[in-house]
Amino acid sequence: MIKQIDHIAIAVHSLDHHIPIYRDLLGLPFLGREVVNEQKVTVAIFKIGEVRIELLEPINEHSPISNFLEKKGEGLHHIAFRTDNIEPLLLQLKEKGVQLIDEKPRQGAGGTKIAFLHPRSTGKVLMEICQK
Repeated sequence: MIKQIDHIAIAVHSLDHHIPIYRDLLGLPFLGREVVNEQKVTVAIFKIGEVRIELLEPINEHSPISNFLEKKGEGLHHIAFRTDNIEPLLLQLKEKGVQLIDEKPRQGAGGTKIAFLHPRSTGKVLMEICQK
């Protein structure tokens, strides 16, 4: 079962350029940066209520975010939904015909388990399921 929105992820070319927009202009609490080697990104994390905003900067040209930026430019990358039981939820979604990018969870920022749902099955929106 999905409990809430966990975070909204935005692909950017430069964290140094975008952090001041969210921290200084909007006044969002900046929780720090984290390198997620498995995803080949550096993440800048902000908090607004119970939801995080995550800015994603590619580590190198082999990052999926690098590919996204090349094709679509900077902007909304995905919406992440939080659950307490990611494996059973992925099975339920697959049984309902949802195309999974990740059949099994992988490592995300902050030690979370994550899995992506293909936009072809979700109204053209990349969705992530995550479990803390």
